[in-house]
Amino acid sequence: MDANFTGRIPELYDRLLVPMLFAPYAEDIAQRVAARDPSRVLETAAGTGALTRAMAHALHAHVEIVATDLNQAMLDRAAMTPVEGNVTWRQANALALPFDDASFDIVVCQFGAMFFPDKPAAFAQARRVLRPGGALLFDVWDRIEENDFADTVTATLARVFPDDPPLFMQRTPHGYFDKEAITRDLAAAGFDDAPLFDTITRTSRASSARDAAIAYCQGTPLRNEIEARTGASLEDATSICADAIAARFGSSAIDGKTQAHVIAIQR
Repeated sequence: MDANFTGRIPELYDRLLVPMLFAPYAEDIAQRVAARDPSRVLETAAGTGALTRAMAHALHAHVEIVATDLNQAMLDRAAMTPVEGNVTWRQANALALPFDDASFDIVVCQFGAMFFPDKPAAFAQARRVLRPGGALLFDVWDRIEENDFADTVTATLARVFPDDPPLFMQRTPHGYFDKEAITRDLAAAGFDDAPLFDTITRTSRASSARDAAIAYCQGTPLRNEIEARTGASLEDATSICADAIAARFGSSAIDGKTQAHVIAIQR
């Protein structure tokens, strides 16, 4: 269920979560990609294309970007937004990439590695398709306590569903922050160099507490967990989370802290 981005999730994710959470980090990692001056880039777990569009804007027009995701529904949503540059959307599993060995200068992944069920296998696939001297760049969210809105929603839902709290946000998006674990997984994938970590803090902004609650409760697979439980409907749970966010951050034009690790490693 943690990787099930279907139904209304892609639309709400793209409309609410992308500008609130992903756009600031997309700009950052796109500039890191551009600084390496690649000619061919593979993106895994592209989602609805926040990073794809940022890279297309930052890179030279001749650079080929192949943007992949496991969920075709997310790619369908991504393709609805015009994008400049040489971009191809393609459904693909990061654990079994359908590309030749040594065929990309950079493999990049924005907030997707946390969802890989076998992280060393996914990193090994990235290494396989990288040319010698190429780089894997990816980012992951830091611990949930460093991310205000996600922490508030998770704590609130634990009170709504005390017998079986929905822990998607803590378990998956914010469950892969340990630098030593990431380093071990990259080594297990065959990378010889030590990864470089850069911890970045940004401000997450939403037009209202209600929009932030909808984004988390209905625009992520957290929705699937809420709908699978009894005691509160999806709408009721969303409204309770909106009230909790408003109590902490205000009801309109809110902002909160986010924090993530950016990781780079050379092949």
